[in-house]
Amino acid sequence: MNNTKLKKLVLSSFLIAIAVVGSTFSFPVFFSKCAPVQHIVNMFAAVTLGPFYGVVIAFIASFIRNMTGLGSLMAFPGSMFGALLCGILYKKTKKLSLTAFGEVFGTSILGGLAAYPVAILLMGKPAADIAFYTYILPFFASTAGGTIIASIILVRLKDTKFVKEIYN
Repeated sequence: MNNTKLKKLVLSSFLIAIAVVGSTFSFPVFFSKCAPVQHIVNMFAAVTLGPFYGVVIAFIASFIRNMTGLGSLMAFPGSMFGALLCGILYKKTKKLSLTAFGEVFGTSILGGLAAYPVAILLMGKPAADIAFYTYILPFFASTAGGTIIASIILVRLKDTKFVKEIYN
């Protein structure tokens, strides 16, 4: 294994650990458990590792959160769509503002809409009880805070020597 792949693996593991431990700081909003730390991790993964690693990190963190009782099935669409979109936007533009937009849009709109079939098919919620847009606002509440915090940190760290070495 070369040095670059090892660094990416170690950073990915670190970000997964932060996301899982950070999910203990969650709060309920309607039908979902909102964990803003996951969105901080998504932004860091997008900037340092790229979209592929970001989605894998979001998936593994969601899986561990579910297995340990720290999250619900909503963790999957709520984190993976944001990770993918913000990773793609950062890779294409290198602009943190568009990366933040990608995280918020991907999580709240795309993830919120994708949560609807998850709730019906996997969680047994009756379709008549929930609207297809039910999860958009709770996911927005979760991602907005985490994305703002991540953006502030990333802007402050962007010009440091350490971060320049790991920026994707």
